[in-house]
Amino acid sequence: MNQKNNIILQKSFDFAIEIIELYKILNSKGEFIISKQLFRAATSIGANVNEGTAAASKKDFINKMIIASKEARETEYWLLLLEKSQLVACNYLKYLTDISEINKILTSIVKTSQENLETK
Repeated sequence: MNQKNNIILQKSFDFAIEIIELYKILNSKGEFIISKQLFRAATSIGANVNEGTAAASKKDFINKMIIASKEARETEYWLLLLEKSQLVACNYLKYLTDISEINKILTSIVKTSQENLETK
């Protein structure tokens, strides 16, 4: 996995590591349900981005990026729910900032890739 030259691959991997740490914190404070949903969605972003790097076609690549984008949006939802509900008091701002940036990058990748596919 060559993350150095692939910004979204690096950011999604680093974010997954951050979420794993948050998951441990949430679990240690008795939050098991939403934290598991968050864990699954957040780690799936990078997995789909990574799969996209080995896509069989441009359409396959776009599909993997769309799935990653959906997982990123779901991740943002769980983070917002945790922040607003305060089930576990924690500063979620960094996670929300990071997922917002990941969402923007993925949206841009999907949009540009779809436009490039249409012009060929």
